[in-house]
Amino acid sequence: MSDKIQVHNVTPPADKNADSIDLYAAREKIYTRAFQGFFRHVRMVGGTLLFLLFFGTVWLNWGGHQAVWWNLPERKFFIFGATFWPQDFILLSGLLIVAAFGLFFITVYAGRVWCGYTCPQSVWTWVYMWCEKITEGDRNQRIKLDKAPMSANKFVRKFSKHTLWLLIGLVTGLTFVGYFAPIRELVVDFFTGQADGWAYFWVGFFTLATYGNAGWLREQVCIYMCPYARFQSVMFDKDTLIVSYDPRRGEVRGPRKKDADYKAKGLGDCIDCTICVQVCPTGIDIRDGLQIECIGCAACIDACDEVMDKMHYPRGLISYTTEHNLSGQKTHMLRPRLIGYALVLLTMIGLLAAAFYTRSLVGLDVSKDRVLYRENAEGRIENVYSLKIMNKDQRDHTYVLQASGLPDLKLQGKREISVAAGDIVSLPVELSVAPEQLPSSTNEVFFILKDADNSDITIKAKSRFIGPHIR
Repeated sequence: MSDKIQVHNVTPPADKNADSIDLYAAREKIYTRAFQGFFRHVRMVGGTLLFLLFFGTVWLNWGGHQAVWWNLPERKFFIFGATFWPQDFILLSGLLIVAAFGLFFITVYAGRVWCGYTCPQSVWTWVYMWCEKITEGDRNQRIKLDKAPMSANKFVRKFSKHTLWLLIGLVTGLTFVGYFAPIRELVVDFFTGQADGWAYFWVGFFTLATYGNAGWLREQVCIYMCPYARFQSVMFDKDTLIVSYDPRRGEVRGPRKKDADYKAKGLGDCIDCTICVQVCPTGIDIRDGLQIECIGCAACIDACDEVMDKMHYPRGLISYTTEHNLSGQKTHMLRPRLIGYALVLLTMIGLLAAAFYTRSLVGLDVSKDRVLYRENAEGRIENVYSLKIMNKDQRDHTYVLQASGLPDLKLQGKREISVAAGDIVSLPVELSVAPEQLPSSTNEVFFILKDADNSDITIKAKSRFIGPHIR
């Protein structure tokens, strides 16, 4: 008997007459249907608040300037009462880490609710779909319009839709650029032809990006371009809340009359109306199970509940549920992964809050002159330094400058420095020491800057004092 395992070719023979399979299928346009429901109202309220936050904050003033303003030419970043400098960007890193762990936590707990309710791509896409509805009609009307030959009516409707899309894109682009250039001056200069060339470029770029992403690409961004869609499934577990269809209740699907005894015919609660598919912004059939294209927007829940109400069936055929619940097991809300993310998130929030609270409102940079040292008229060894003082507060301050680190150390130059709010002052200073007081040729010295009115505002910077070689 042979020791070898017999291998058989089970590959079916190729059909020479079959058409070739394309690796990349052409996009099929999705026509979404209008619907009402609880989750739609939640999304509308949330989207309205986000729109007010984005479009409204840029017009607020604070301390004589725009409340939120990323002033790139001057390397100053204003966020209401605080001024941040490039040296403070470590705080931005902390903020991004907090946002990341917040996203991980909410994903483990409630799936892709970020995508469905607060992601800018989703929010703007819903607005663009609303523009489509008011200009071209509901789903069936849009399908019929697209199939019809070009006419005056079709041209007007299409032109109106794209005009609204471009207007929304333009307002979005102006607002975004307005966070980097004062919005009031930007709007006036933009429409009078006085704006900088880069302003026109970036406004145009974000206008077309909004128009393209929300108007044309839509679900393609979520499915193919967004990395979150790819790695979010790794964070799911069987206790994660997901939008899901209950096959135990819904199967077998089939149409029926409103008051018919469908149980006697062996049918489930699903009447196979496909409305859940027609309202889906990514065009999937939620009845096929959890899919990477699902953004958790709950549009199918609202639509299905509406049908269930009309049929006098209980709601919840499609609902926010968990895999454990669908299989008849108990859902565990508190589990190690969720608790771990929560603890890390709370820790990071605490550390970031402490960093903001303890952040110094004054910055001090010290640069030593290229000349190592010199001897002044009094026979003392002298070093020259260039100081850069940054006032990170929103009000003017007067600071007192001191120096320490060596015996008989004298500070020559201006000792009281007034710095306007959010401004930088550069000044040269000299330190001198008697030669016999130098312990070595290279010595540590410290510049101390104190607020004249508030001793709690203090900062210290270290530098070197160079002298002649001591034998």
